[in-house]
Amino acid sequence: MAGGMPSESAAGQRVTRIILHRLRAPLRVPYKLSFGPVEAFDTILVEIAGEGGRVGFGEATFLPGYSEGTMEGSWGRATALAEQAAGGTTGEIMALAASLLQEGPFTATAFTTACEMLSGHPMLTRQETVAVPLLAIVNADDPAGYEAEIETHLAAGYGTLKVKVGFDMEPDLARVERIRQFVAGRAAIRVDGNQGYGRDEALRFAAALEPEGIELLEQPADAADWETAADLAKVARVPMMLDESIFGIADVERAAELGAARYIKFKLMKAGGMDRLATALARIRALEMIPVLGNGVAGGVGCWMEACVAASMIENAGEMNGFLKPAASIFTRPVRVENGAMILEAGGMPEINPATLRDLTVGKKEFTGR
Repeated sequence: MAGGMPSESAAGQRVTRIILHRLRAPLRVPYKLSFGPVEAFDTILVEIAGEGGRVGFGEATFLPGYSEGTMEGSWGRATALAEQAAGGTTGEIMALAASLLQEGPFTATAFTTACEMLSGHPMLTRQETVAVPLLAIVNADDPAGYEAEIETHLAAGYGTLKVKVGFDMEPDLARVERIRQFVAGRAAIRVDGNQGYGRDEALRFAAALEPEGIELLEQPADAADWETAADLAKVARVPMMLDESIFGIADVERAAELGAARYIKFKLMKAGGMDRLATALARIRALEMIPVLGNGVAGGVGCWMEACVAASMIENAGEMNGFLKPAASIFTRPVRVENGAMILEAGGMPEINPATLRDLTVGKKEFTGR
């Protein structure tokens, strides 16, 4: 197991080495989104080593139009931070990362979570094995394809399914209705618009969506269009969820003030670290909304960390299924999924597979000392 529980305080651990791994991980099948298919994950994996051989990892996986800027810009930010932080303490690195939160939350999260793992964050260690329920994606467009997918998912124990829309409003609506009738209450259905519709289409879709069996409708309109988000909540026949609109607690509070959502989805990569993520999830509940957690565009490290948080803080199906999409697992022993749930083994994070890491690496930088 990587990491472990150290004797020093989190803030006082001396860092001996920082390695930045730039990865490109081809997917098993393209991941279809409203703006086009994703064929590979582009990731920065931050590796931070401390005295005594302890190691922590943090991940930032980038998605065009969703995450901070470009991969090139983020690689530059990560390089600059590592140059400044090498030889310091975990506390100093986390302070530097916090200063990047507005400009580069994904990059900041990768460094912070690596420090939190190195310091033995209590959410990342367990005395017993835990199962964290996940949702499953319905990808196929044709009835024969999605009916076969759905039956496979149900047989595998999944109780929540996600259907992507945001492509063409009327065909999307018809497809969701056919899927809803086929599922017939055997699982909850989340419908994800991925910001794919303009205002009028989004309102029409939300008003027309049949509610029975639909758990929620996620972000069908542009993330910056808060007026439409508030109006969607008024016309929708199902609960609304915001995702791409939410980057911090201020956005959570704005959603509550506008009555724009019943559900709020958060991702570790947006939060800036484990502790900040826990704070955000608690704030969502305090504002009488329901938190949903998980990133479908993340690798093994990020999804595993999110599941560790979900195990104690989330009551619905997690969306941290990105680790199932790459053709090769980053871990020596791939994380198990049983009965529709990710299995978190007792102890710490599974070991990184050095051969797979080497195969996926397209860039690497190492920093030691000041």
